[in-house]
Amino acid sequence: MSVLVAREAPDFTAAAAMPDGSINDGFKLSDLRGKHVILFFWPLDFTFVCPTEIIAMDHRASTFRDLGVEIVGISIDSQFTHHAWRNTAIEKGGIGPVTFPIVADVKHSIAQDYGIEHPDAGVAMRATFLIDKQGIVQHQTVNNLPLGRNIDEHLRIVEALQFFEENGEVCPAGWTKGNDAMKPTAEGVAEYLATHNTSL
Repeated sequence: MSVLVAREAPDFTAAAAMPDGSINDGFKLSDLRGKHVILFFWPLDFTFVCPTEIIAMDHRASTFRDLGVEIVGISIDSQFTHHAWRNTAIEKGGIGPVTFPIVADVKHSIAQDYGIEHPDAGVAMRATFLIDKQGIVQHQTVNNLPLGRNIDEHLRIVEALQFFEENGEVCPAGWTKGNDAMKPTAEGVAEYLATHNTSL
């Protein structure tokens, strides 16, 4: 497994099931350069934990978009399997017409480039990458197969990154939008801890 934080996100071109129901045979990650991107992997379509994460992500998609963030999902299934899963009702184990592209990684090359292919199962682990406007990975998490993600935590990380980009102040432990941040200096740390240490 590799840590990609602070490195350029590996680019890829692959087929994808699109939000409008079409298939894009040449979806390219770098076409989203200039926007923040949440790229998230799951093991397999038509399985168990996966639809809960995808539906949770879709329920928050408008909030991500309000922050200027594009969402891209990906697994080792084909674009046709993705398309079928989108067209399966949620109450029958599908994900419904989710509002972000789902990329097909049938050769496993993207999961391998991102270093998140499961060593035994041969599927992608539950990995999430926050990529900035310059294409640099700013955050990644990787969960093993049984452990579902907290999508609200990914929203919090997006807000923290954007706060830093806009203000230059860094975000302490547990920071949420509207909370105090700190100047990245010794004086800034001292000032913050003087008034916030008991709440950490």
